[in-house]
Amino acid sequence: MKRLIPLLIALMTLLAWPVAQAEDEVIRPQWRVPDYVTWLLEIAGNEVGYKEGAHGYTKYGEHWGDPYAQWCAEYLCWCVDQVDVLHGTTLLKNVYPLYSGQNTGMRWFIRQGRFIARNGNLTDWGYQWFKGSNAFIQAGEYIPQPGDWVFFTWTSDADTDHVAMVEYCTRDAAGNITMHCLEGNNPSSVARVTYSINDKKILGFGTVHDVADWTMRQGNSGEKVRELQEKLVYLGLMPEGSADGVYGAATAEAITAFQRTHGLKENGIANIETQTLLNAIYQEKVDSDPAMWVIIDDDDWDDWE
Repeated sequence: MKRLIPLLIALMTLLAWPVAQAEDEVIRPQWRVPDYVTWLLEIAGNEVGYKEGAHGYTKYGEHWGDPYAQWCAEYLCWCVDQVDVLHGTTLLKNVYPLYSGQNTGMRWFIRQGRFIARNGNLTDWGYQWFKGSNAFIQAGEYIPQPGDWVFFTWTSDADTDHVAMVEYCTRDAAGNITMHCLEGNNPSSVARVTYSINDKKILGFGTVHDVADWTMRQGNSGEKVRELQEKLVYLGLMPEGSADGVYGAATAEAITAFQRTHGLKENGIANIETQTLLNAIYQEKVDSDPAMWVIIDDDDWDDWE
């Protein structure tokens, strides 16, 4: 019976989704959809039709601390909190942000290292590429996964004005991809909406999975920088205990030294060429280092397959 529960939840979620056009293909997620995403989509879907009250009151804004706030982000954060309450998870502030206000959510995902710009060029950082790839991400190439958050701007600048959550994506006979999303404050209720993946109002995606790397340079900070620094420490290019997540002068100098040693352009920027070679050298050393080997119990093997 316990094994049937996740299947029943998934079925309930599917039944709640609108039926795509007959000629449209529902795109299978490229990465595994965690149980918590299924729970989150179910809770968020059950809120469809909720309408704000007088003067813009919502329970989502009240949960945040301002009952009359604009509430697209507040709706999503409330749904995440409900998953934590019902299932004992700790998603809020770990997998998803708790926030209200312009740009805060997008910046949170960037710090976590889980953000993909729609055009593959992340402001203040540089070009992005999928892990294991040697080519930059092109505009519209990333197909958002269930549970990803989509950040929009209504103007031509890089400031976020709206956020929605992806349920699934479809592809029509001509190859056009459509995102099917859940969003609040549309304009005064929770609704299901669709957007073209090529919609230029999309700034980018806060992703469930860490699926891309990106250029790093002096002045950047966050989880991506910390991971880079840990590799530099392991390779002896930075001292122990120096992985602080801030790309300062010491990190730039370590990258420059690595580039010099391996005949790369010496600019102190961790670009695609530098990171690709560094990752290969790091992985080769890890594979030959018994201290880094992981012993997998038989009971845990299924989780690694």
